[in-house]
Amino acid sequence: MTGITGQDGSFLAELLLEHDYRVTGIVRGALDGSLGATEHLREQIDLVHGNLLDSSSLRAAIEKSRPSEIYHLAAPSFVPSSWELPLQTLRAIVDSTAAILQAVRELAPDARVLVPASGAMFGETIESPQREDTPCRPASPYGIAKLAGHQLLGALRTHDGLHLSSAILYNHESERRPERFVTRRITRGVAAIALGLREDLTLGDLQAVRDWSFAGDIVRGAWLMLQQEHPDDYVLASGVPHTVGEFAQSAFACVDLDAERYLRSDPALVRPSESTLSVGDPSKARERLGWEPRVSFAELIERMVRADLRSLEAQTGKP
Repeated sequence: MTGITGQDGSFLAELLLEHDYRVTGIVRGALDGSLGATEHLREQIDLVHGNLLDSSSLRAAIEKSRPSEIYHLAAPSFVPSSWELPLQTLRAIVDSTAAILQAVRELAPDARVLVPASGAMFGETIESPQREDTPCRPASPYGIAKLAGHQLLGALRTHDGLHLSSAILYNHESERRPERFVTRRITRGVAAIALGLREDLTLGDLQAVRDWSFAGDIVRGAWLMLQQEHPDDYVLASGVPHTVGEFAQSAFACVDLDAERYLRSDPALVRPSESTLSVGDPSKARERLGWEPRVSFAELIERMVRADLRSLEAQTGKP
Protein backbone atom coordinates (compact mmCIF):
# COMPACT_ATOMS: atom_id res chain seq x y z
CA MET A 1 0.00 0.00 0.00
CA THR A 2 1.18 3.49 -0.78
CA GLY A 3 -0.15 6.38 1.26
CA ILE A 4 -0.28 4.29 4.41
CA THR A 5 0.48 7.26 6.67
CA GLY A 6 -2.54 9.29 5.52
CA GLN A 7 -6.22 9.33 6.37
CA ASP A 8 -7.29 6.70 3.84
CA GLY A 9 -4.24 4.54 4.41
CA SER A 10 -4.84 4.39 8.14
CA PHE A 11 -8.47 3.30 7.78
CA LEU A 12 -7.61 0.79 5.06
CA ALA A 13 -4.77 -0.69 7.13
CA GLU A 14 -7.17 -1.16 10.03
CA LEU A 15 -9.69 -2.87 7.75
CA LEU A 16 -7.11 -5.19 6.20
CA LEU A 17 -5.75 -6.19 9.60
CA GLU A 18 -9.28 -7.01 10.72
CA HIS A 19 -9.43 -9.40 7.77
CA ASP A 20 -6.10 -11.01 8.77
CA TYR A 21 -4.02 -9.51 5.96
CA ARG A 22 -0.30 -9.04 6.24
CA VAL A 23 -0.07 -5.32 5.51
CA THR A 24 3.02 -3.73 3.94
CA GLY A 25 3.21 0.02 3.58
CA ILE A 26 5.55 2.03 1.36
CA VAL A 27 7.02 5.04 3.18
CA ARG A 28 9.12 7.81 1.70
CA GLY A 29 11.37 8.63 4.64
CA ALA A 30 13.18 6.57 7.24
CA LEU A 31 11.35 3.41 8.27
CA ASP A 32 11.46 4.52 11.90
CA GLY A 33 10.03 7.96 11.10
CA SER A 34 6.51 9.16 11.84
CA LEU A 35 3.66 7.10 10.41
CA GLY A 36 1.18 9.95 10.75
CA ALA A 37 -2.39 8.72 11.06
CA THR A 38 -1.19 5.10 11.13
CA GLU A 39 1.28 5.44 14.00
CA HIS A 40 -0.98 3.36 16.27
CA LEU A 41 -0.53 0.37 13.94
CA ARG A 42 3.27 0.47 13.72
CA GLU A 43 3.78 -2.88 15.46
CA GLN A 44 1.19 -4.62 13.26
CA ILE A 45 2.44 -3.66 9.78
CA ASP A 46 5.55 -4.07 7.66
CA LEU A 47 7.29 -1.12 6.04
CA VAL A 48 9.41 -0.75 2.91
CA HIS A 49 11.02 2.34 1.43
CA GLY A 50 9.65 3.95 -1.70
CA ASN A 51 9.21 7.34 -3.33
CA LEU A 52 6.44 8.34 -5.74
CA LEU A 53 8.95 10.22 -7.88
CA ASP A 54 11.42 7.32 -8.01
CA SER A 55 10.05 4.52 -10.16
CA SER A 56 12.92 2.17 -9.32
CA SER A 57 12.11 2.40 -5.61
CA LEU A 58 8.45 1.58 -6.26
CA ARG A 59 9.48 -1.37 -8.40
CA ALA A 60 11.86 -2.60 -5.68
CA ALA A 61 9.12 -2.32 -3.06
CA ILE A 62 6.75 -4.46 -5.14
CA GLU A 63 9.47 -6.97 -5.92
CA LYS A 64 10.34 -7.28 -2.23
CA SER A 65 6.81 -7.58 -0.85
CA ARG A 66 5.23 -9.62 -3.70
CA PRO A 67 1.71 -8.46 -2.80
CA SER A 68 -1.54 -10.14 -3.78
CA GLU A 69 -3.39 -6.82 -3.53
CA ILE A 70 -2.01 -3.32 -4.12
CA TYR A 71 -3.71 -0.11 -3.05
CA HIS A 72 -1.98 2.93 -4.55
CA LEU A 73 -3.39 5.64 -2.29
CA ALA A 74 -0.49 8.10 -2.18
CA ALA A 75 -0.94 11.26 -4.24
CA PRO A 76 -1.40 15.01 -3.79
CA SER A 77 -5.01 15.57 -2.71
CA PHE A 78 -5.29 19.32 -2.10
CA VAL A 79 -6.70 20.67 -5.37
CA PRO A 80 -5.67 24.36 -4.93
CA SER A 81 -2.01 23.32 -4.64
CA SER A 82 -2.15 21.75 -8.09
CA TRP A 83 -2.48 25.22 -9.62
CA GLU A 84 0.75 26.29 -7.91
CA LEU A 85 2.63 23.06 -8.69
CA PRO A 86 1.15 21.55 -11.88
CA LEU A 87 4.33 19.71 -12.90
CA GLN A 88 4.83 18.13 -9.49
CA THR A 89 1.14 17.20 -9.34
CA LEU A 90 1.23 15.44 -12.70
CA ARG A 91 4.42 13.60 -11.87
CA ALA A 92 3.26 12.47 -8.45
CA ILE A 93 -0.06 11.17 -9.77
CA VAL A 94 0.57 10.01 -13.33
CA ASP A 95 4.21 8.91 -13.18
CA SER A 96 3.75 6.95 -9.96
CA THR A 97 0.65 5.21 -11.31
CA ALA A 98 2.46 4.28 -14.51
CA ALA A 99 5.47 3.01 -12.57
CA ILE A 100 3.37 0.82 -10.30
CA LEU A 101 1.26 -0.60 -13.12
CA GLN A 102 4.33 -1.39 -15.20
CA ALA A 103 5.98 -3.11 -12.23
CA VAL A 104 2.82 -5.13 -11.61
CA ARG A 105 2.73 -6.27 -15.23
CA GLU A 106 6.34 -7.43 -15.05
CA LEU A 107 6.66 -8.68 -11.46
CA ALA A 108 3.21 -9.45 -10.06
CA PRO A 109 0.74 -9.96 -12.91
CA ASP A 110 -1.66 -11.89 -10.66
CA ALA A 111 -1.92 -9.05 -8.15
CA ARG A 112 -5.16 -7.12 -7.85
CA VAL A 113 -4.60 -3.37 -7.99
CA LEU A 114 -6.72 -0.40 -6.94
CA VAL A 115 -5.88 3.18 -7.90
CA PRO A 116 -8.14 6.02 -6.72
CA ALA A 117 -9.40 8.42 -9.33
CA SER A 118 -11.41 11.49 -8.35
CA GLY A 119 -14.71 13.18 -9.05
CA ALA A 120 -12.52 16.16 -9.98
CA MET A 121 -11.78 14.46 -13.30
CA PHE A 122 -15.37 15.15 -14.42
CA GLY A 123 -14.87 18.89 -13.91
CA GLU A 124 -17.26 20.98 -15.99
CA THR A 125 -19.11 17.98 -17.34
CA ILE A 126 -22.65 17.93 -18.70
CA GLU A 127 -24.43 16.11 -15.87
CA SER A 128 -24.78 15.79 -12.14
CA PRO A 129 -24.64 13.43 -10.37
CA GLN A 130 -21.78 11.81 -12.24
CA ARG A 131 -21.57 8.11 -13.12
CA GLU A 132 -18.68 5.95 -14.24
CA ASP A 133 -19.42 6.74 -17.90
CA THR A 134 -20.02 10.48 -17.50
CA PRO A 135 -17.90 12.51 -19.99
CA CYS A 136 -14.87 14.14 -18.38
CA ARG A 137 -13.92 17.81 -18.67
CA PRO A 138 -11.40 18.37 -15.87
CA ALA A 139 -10.94 21.98 -14.83
CA SER A 140 -7.76 21.79 -12.71
CA PRO A 141 -4.28 20.26 -13.01
CA TYR A 142 -5.30 17.84 -10.27
CA GLY A 143 -8.37 16.71 -12.22
CA ILE A 144 -6.32 16.37 -15.41
CA ALA A 145 -3.75 14.20 -13.62
CA LYS A 146 -6.40 12.00 -12.05
CA LEU A 147 -8.10 11.51 -15.43
CA ALA A 148 -4.78 10.55 -17.03
CA GLY A 149 -4.12 7.94 -14.33
CA HIS A 150 -7.67 6.62 -14.66
CA GLN A 151 -7.42 6.27 -18.44
CA LEU A 152 -3.98 4.69 -18.29
CA LEU A 153 -5.26 2.08 -15.85
CA GLY A 154 -8.21 1.30 -18.11
CA ALA A 155 -6.01 0.95 -21.17
CA LEU A 156 -3.55 -1.42 -19.46
CA ARG A 157 -6.41 -3.45 -18.00
CA THR A 158 -7.79 -4.01 -21.50
CA HIS A 159 -4.44 -4.51 -23.19
CA ASP A 160 -2.81 -6.81 -20.65
CA GLY A 161 -5.79 -8.46 -18.93
CA LEU A 162 -4.64 -7.34 -15.48
CA HIS A 163 -6.92 -7.02 -12.44
CA LEU A 164 -6.82 -3.22 -12.28
CA SER A 165 -9.67 -1.18 -10.78
CA SER A 166 -10.24 2.55 -10.48
CA ALA A 167 -12.18 3.95 -7.51
CA ILE A 168 -13.72 7.29 -8.48
CA LEU A 169 -13.76 9.07 -5.14
CA TYR A 170 -15.53 12.19 -3.97
CA ASN A 171 -14.80 14.16 -0.80
CA HIS A 172 -14.38 11.85 2.17
CA GLU A 173 -13.58 13.04 5.64
CA SER A 174 -12.74 12.03 9.20
CA GLU A 175 -10.98 13.29 12.30
CA ARG A 176 -7.76 12.20 10.57
CA ARG A 177 -8.18 14.68 7.71
CA PRO A 178 -5.38 17.31 7.62
CA GLU A 179 -6.40 20.74 8.91
CA ARG A 180 -5.76 22.50 5.58
CA PHE A 181 -9.03 20.99 4.29
CA VAL A 182 -12.17 23.04 4.89
CA THR A 183 -13.96 20.30 6.81
CA ARG A 184 -11.26 20.08 9.47
CA ARG A 185 -10.94 23.86 9.57
CA ILE A 186 -14.63 23.92 10.37
CA THR A 187 -14.68 21.22 13.04
CA ARG A 188 -11.44 22.42 14.62
CA GLY A 189 -12.69 25.99 14.61
CA VAL A 190 -16.05 25.06 16.11
CA ALA A 191 -14.33 23.05 18.84
CA ALA A 192 -12.04 25.99 19.63
CA ILE A 193 -15.01 28.37 19.83
CA ALA A 194 -16.89 25.97 22.11
CA LEU A 195 -13.87 25.90 24.44
CA GLY A 196 -13.48 29.69 24.42
CA LEU A 197 -10.21 29.57 22.49
CA ARG A 198 -11.37 31.73 19.56
CA GLU A 199 -14.22 34.07 18.76
CA ASP A 200 -15.38 33.23 15.24
CA LEU A 201 -14.87 31.06 12.15
CA THR A 202 -14.14 32.61 8.75
CA LEU A 203 -14.70 30.61 5.57
CA GLY A 204 -15.03 31.28 1.84
CA ASP A 205 -18.10 30.41 -0.20
CA LEU A 206 -20.73 28.99 2.13
CA GLN A 207 -22.84 27.93 -0.87
CA ALA A 208 -20.15 25.70 -2.42
CA VAL A 209 -21.53 22.17 -2.82
CA ARG A 210 -19.71 18.91 -2.12
CA ASP A 211 -20.52 15.21 -1.81
CA TRP A 212 -19.11 14.19 1.57
CA SER A 213 -18.67 10.66 2.94
CA PHE A 214 -16.83 9.05 5.85
CA ALA A 215 -13.34 7.91 4.87
CA GLY A 216 -13.81 4.54 6.59
CA ASP A 217 -16.81 3.83 4.37
CA ILE A 218 -14.86 4.77 1.26
CA VAL A 219 -11.92 2.43 1.93
CA ARG A 220 -14.36 -0.39 2.65
CA GLY A 221 -15.73 0.15 -0.85
CA ALA A 222 -12.20 0.11 -2.26
CA TRP A 223 -11.51 -3.20 -0.53
CA LEU A 224 -14.75 -4.69 -1.87
CA MET A 225 -13.68 -3.74 -5.39
CA LEU A 226 -10.64 -5.99 -5.17
CA GLN A 227 -12.70 -8.90 -3.86
CA GLN A 228 -14.59 -9.12 -7.17
CA GLU A 229 -13.72 -11.72 -9.77
CA HIS A 230 -13.51 -9.12 -12.51
CA PRO A 231 -11.90 -5.66 -12.22
CA ASP A 232 -13.96 -2.58 -12.93
CA ASP A 233 -14.39 1.11 -12.12
CA TYR A 234 -16.79 2.35 -9.45
CA VAL A 235 -17.97 5.69 -8.14
CA LEU A 236 -17.75 5.70 -4.33
CA ALA A 237 -19.73 8.60 -2.94
CA SER A 238 -22.74 9.44 -0.80
CA GLY A 239 -24.73 10.73 -3.76
CA VAL A 240 -26.07 13.56 -1.58
CA PRO A 241 -25.02 17.20 -2.09
CA HIS A 242 -24.41 19.49 0.89
CA THR A 243 -23.12 23.05 1.09
CA VAL A 244 -20.17 24.24 3.13
CA GLY A 245 -22.66 26.33 5.10
CA GLU A 246 -24.67 23.21 5.95
CA PHE A 247 -21.51 21.48 7.12
CA ALA A 248 -20.64 24.42 9.37
CA GLN A 249 -24.16 24.74 10.77
CA SER A 250 -24.23 21.04 11.61
CA ALA A 251 -20.86 21.35 13.34
CA PHE A 252 -22.04 24.26 15.49
CA ALA A 253 -25.18 22.31 16.36
CA CYS A 254 -22.96 19.56 17.81
CA VAL A 255 -21.89 21.97 20.56
CA ASP A 256 -25.26 23.74 20.88
CA LEU A 257 -24.03 27.00 19.37
CA ASP A 258 -25.81 29.26 16.88
CA ALA A 259 -23.77 29.29 13.68
CA GLU A 260 -25.09 32.72 12.69
CA ARG A 261 -23.38 34.25 15.71
CA TYR A 262 -19.90 32.94 14.93
CA LEU A 263 -19.72 32.15 11.22
CA ARG A 264 -18.18 34.65 8.77
CA SER A 265 -17.62 34.59 5.00
CA ASP A 266 -14.58 36.31 3.47
CA PRO A 267 -14.98 37.15 -0.25
CA ALA A 268 -11.21 36.88 -0.66
CA LEU A 269 -11.46 33.16 0.11
CA VAL A 270 -14.20 32.46 -2.42
CA ARG A 271 -13.15 30.40 -5.45
CA PRO A 272 -14.83 30.76 -8.86
CA SER A 273 -18.22 29.04 -8.88
CA GLU A 274 -18.51 25.62 -10.52
CA SER A 275 -20.86 25.17 -13.45
CA THR A 276 -21.63 21.54 -12.54
CA LEU A 277 -22.25 20.22 -9.03
CA SER A 278 -19.62 17.67 -8.02
CA VAL A 279 -21.83 14.84 -6.80
CA GLY A 280 -21.32 11.13 -7.44
CA ASP A 281 -23.88 8.46 -8.30
CA PRO A 282 -22.93 5.30 -6.33
CA SER A 283 -25.67 3.13 -7.87
CA LYS A 284 -23.23 0.72 -9.54
CA ALA A 285 -21.27 0.15 -6.31
CA ARG A 286 -24.49 -0.38 -4.40
CA GLU A 287 -25.84 -2.89 -6.91
CA ARG A 288 -22.67 -4.86 -7.71
CA LEU A 289 -20.60 -4.56 -4.54
CA GLY A 290 -23.40 -4.36 -2.00
CA TRP A 291 -21.71 -1.19 -0.77
CA GLU A 292 -23.30 1.88 0.73
CA PRO A 293 -22.18 4.45 3.30
CA ARG A 294 -22.85 3.48 6.92
CA VAL A 295 -22.00 6.82 8.53
CA SER A 296 -24.43 9.64 7.81
CA PHE A 297 -23.51 13.26 7.10
CA ALA A 298 -24.58 14.33 10.60
CA GLU A 299 -22.79 11.40 12.26
CA LEU A 300 -19.59 12.19 10.37
CA ILE A 301 -19.58 15.80 11.54
CA GLU A 302 -20.39 14.80 15.10
CA ARG A 303 -17.48 12.36 15.07
CA MET A 304 -15.08 15.04 13.80
CA VAL A 305 -16.21 17.75 16.22
CA ARG A 306 -15.97 15.42 19.23
CA ALA A 307 -12.47 14.32 18.20
CA ASP A 308 -11.33 17.94 17.85
CA LEU A 309 -12.83 18.80 21.23
CA ARG A 310 -10.87 15.97 22.85
CA SER A 311 -7.69 16.99 21.05
CA LEU A 312 -7.92 20.66 22.06
CA GLU A 313 -8.86 19.77 25.64
CA ALA A 314 -5.77 17.54 25.86
CA GLN A 315 -3.54 20.30 24.43
CA THR A 316 -4.87 23.13 26.56
CA GLY A 317 -6.06 21.32 29.67
CA LYS A 318 -9.32 23.20 29.25
CA PRO A 319 -12.49 21.06 29.65
